[in-house]
Amino acid sequence: MRNALFVCTANSARSVLGEAILRHLGEGKFQTFSAGSTPRGMVNPDAITCLQGRGLPTDGFRSKSWEEFVGPDAPKMDLIITVCDSAAGEACPVWPGHPFVVHWGIPDPAGVEGDDATRGAAFDLAFDRLERRVSAMLALGDAVFSSADGKAQLSAIGTSADD
Repeated sequence: MRNALFVCTANSARSVLGEAILRHLGEGKFQTFSAGSTPRGMVNPDAITCLQGRGLPTDGFRSKSWEEFVGPDAPKMDLIITVCDSAAGEACPVWPGHPFVVHWGIPDPAGVEGDDATRGAAFDLAFDRLERRVSAMLALGDAVFSSADGKAQLSAIGTSADD
């Protein structure tokens, strides 16, 4: 079992979607987490609605600090995925165990204003992009974590032109 942490500044939308998608598609091969550098304190309700619309569980999600994942009792991460440009550019903590750290930038659906349908479409787009990237990662297989160019392969997923 591998541990993966999705990181975004507020930990209220994209990182939560990533955590849920990998948990679902990883079929027990990954223990997934999400966190933020400056957590908002609550998960965006539109993120929950998006997950529910895709039939994914929504229990247990909360907006939390990445500080929970750097202490001596924190789970050792194999992979850290930043999903927002501001989190990728911040001085990240020193992650125990020296995991791969990659960036898969996704536009912030929480920044979209409008009616339920407009906001829902933005969250669906973010979900679809993350789902494609997680699927591409899973297609690489577990050997990517021991490959000499594993980090490069995982990073390349974030620059995919299919978005």
